[in-house]
Amino acid sequence: QVQLVESGGDLVQPGGSLRLSCAASGFTFSTYAMSWYRQAPGKERELVARIGRFGSLTNYADSVKGRFTISRDNAKNTVYLQMNALKPEDTAMYYCNVYLVLRDYWGQGTQVTVSS
Repeated sequence: QVQLVESGGDLVQPGGSLRLSCAASGFTFSTYAMSWYRQAPGKERELVARIGRFGSLTNYADSVKGRFTISRDNAKNTVYLQMNALKPEDTAMYYCNVYLVLRDYWGQGTQVTVSS
């Protein structure tokens, strides 16, 4: 079955950096686009970044452009989110996502807290 396992979340000070990872299994990873979403308390889940099958096509939410970078390693079935210049408003649960066979699959999430 499809499994997405996120890791790398932590408490970090404003201006700091984190790298999130999502290990995928149960499907042919290299043939699907992958995404990162986030959800802050009391807010809707929002798309943060998406990467195409081969890694050459990416898109980002306006709020993270220039600070976050999504990448993937198809040999390791893993997608990453490098987050730099973190702000308190980046505080959220971050989820890995894949859409296949007409539905969304989600990981359990990893918590990112940006606070001094």
